Amino acid sequence: MENNKLIIYQLLPRLFGNTKTTNKTYGSIEENGVGKFNDINDKALQEIKNLGFTHVWYTGVIEHATMTDYSQEGIKPDDPDIVKGRAGSPYAVKDYYDIDPDLAVDVKNRMGEYEELIKRTHANGLKVVMDFVPNHVARTYASDVKPNGVHDFGQDDDNTKAFDPKNDFYYIPGQPFVAPTGYNPGGDEFKSPLKDGKFDENPAKATGNDMFSATPSINDWFETMKLNYGLDYQNNRTPHFDPIPPLWNKIYDILHFWSEKGIDSFRCDMVEHVPFEFWGWLIPKLKAEHPNLIFIGEAYEVSLYSKYIFTGKFDYLYDKSGLYDSIKRLTRNEPGATTWDINRVWNHDCQGIDQHMLRFMENHDEQRIASGYFAGNAWLAIPGMIVSATLSTGPVMIYFGQEVGEPAAGNEGFSGEDGRTTIFDYWGVTEHQKWINNGQFDGGQLSDDQKNLRNFYSTLLNAAQKNEALNSGNFYELMLANQNQNGFDQLLYIYLRYTNNQRILVITNFNRGERSIQIKLPDDLLKQLNLSGSKEFTDLLNSNKYSTNDIAAGLQITLPATSGVLLEF
Repeated sequence: MENNKLIIYQLLPRLFGNTKTTNKTYGSIEENGVGKFNDINDKALQEIKNLGFTHVWYTGVIEHATMTDYSQEGIKPDDPDIVKGRAGSPYAVKDYYDIDPDLAVDVKNRMGEYEELIKRTHANGLKVVMDFVPNHVARTYASDVKPNGVHDFGQDDDNTKAFDPKNDFYYIPGQPFVAPTGYNPGGDEFKSPLKDGKFDENPAKATGNDMFSATPSINDWFETMKLNYGLDYQNNRTPHFDPIPPLWNKIYDILHFWSEKGIDSFRCDMVEHVPFEFWGWLIPKLKAEHPNLIFIGEAYEVSLYSKYIFTGKFDYLYDKSGLYDSIKRLTRNEPGATTWDINRVWNHDCQGIDQHMLRFMENHDEQRIASGYFAGNAWLAIPGMIVSATLSTGPVMIYFGQEVGEPAAGNEGFSGEDGRTTIFDYWGVTEHQKWINNGQFDGGQLSDDQKNLRNFYSTLLNAAQKNEALNSGNFYELMLANQNQNGFDQLLYIYLRYTNNQRILVITNFNRGERSIQIKLPDDLLKQLNLSGSKEFTDLLNSNKYSTNDIAAGLQITLPATSGVLLEF
């Protein structure tokens, strides 16, 4: 059996290495500081590797619209009326062939500094994941470094037509774009001659969240314009894929450019906003050149998963609408939360494609576990993280700072106080900064509790990566076999992961109190695995030992509140 278990560490270079602690709402780059590629040095990468990771997703690397002025470096300023936050959203790309100047020590050498980071990551035994945002670009999109022969998005468009398969954008003919009212870019203190509530775009282009209007609201993705893959949205999404729309080849050129630089994987944003026929054309074309390239899709529509995997050729999709949502309810101890929802995920939502699902409890879009908006305590995630990491052979992802209980406290600016770490503004990630310890990356300022939490993550992720039962083994759920046992309730989740050489019994307790139960393995499983007599179990998380005189009678175990075990036997 092959071990394809990806263990992904997501970090924003803008935030990761920043040691400034000012944390002023809407603070400038000078006030609040910014992380650089060069901060992510060999020591930082070795520590990430030691935690059990195989891949690092560097989020927000490509040049995007910003309120920070780099005109002295020959970069055209963006209009703040169509930028979210002082730093700007990494998902409003303004040049697909360039790198965010914030992240470079020497702005002129920003591409070189990124290329060095790619090499350094590989030298430390890790692979590189890069963002790709296929559905939309910044309203100020214009590439000033595109390779010879590449035509820019919209360069050849006929903007008198609302839709034309040969156009790269969708238009609202005869109507100029109107910036949303009530927006105060960068807060009261931010001054700019361009901050006037207006943006010159005529005719207006459709907005990224499928808003076909010249007047998107502040709640729309107003800072972006939607790209046209040949679907006529205003006529029942009629497809025009023959001949291939020019945009398809432009997108191929972009991903070809980056994969040639040694990128190992692309995390593709909002893939369901882009037709799966396009992905089915693009991904095999790129894999013909780079057979080991991996494509991860951000997806939310359970009914479309199979289409994006089998027709669209994605390797992995987000399991947000299934596992994440179920585990969040359990972790928060919400009324009606039940581990039978986890059964529904693998048994129904992801049946036959479970190995393609990427599991997580945090990312840049979601609330921090330690924030009051989620659980208020990072330790309450223990059972959920055990399930997320060991339910299947598919990938698991951690968001930087999760491993030290980062709560994302404070109002950073555009997104306000919302339990998320900002992707829009400059900020210091306080608990994570204690681990950075002024660039020593040794956890020197962490509390004992935080060190213990980080140790749990390290032990869990290394176990998931290094044990064949977890990284490539079979799965057998033990809920039905145990639902009539004394002590069973629907806040326990129990399963076996196994190969011919190894067996690991996973038992998790989402209850806020301890539970005792005699765990039984059904007769057919005992027979299949040729199990009888006395057995000793060792918990891979803490080396605790358990035993039974007769495996057929089961294993008596007491689990503390919100805990779990990985019992090898």
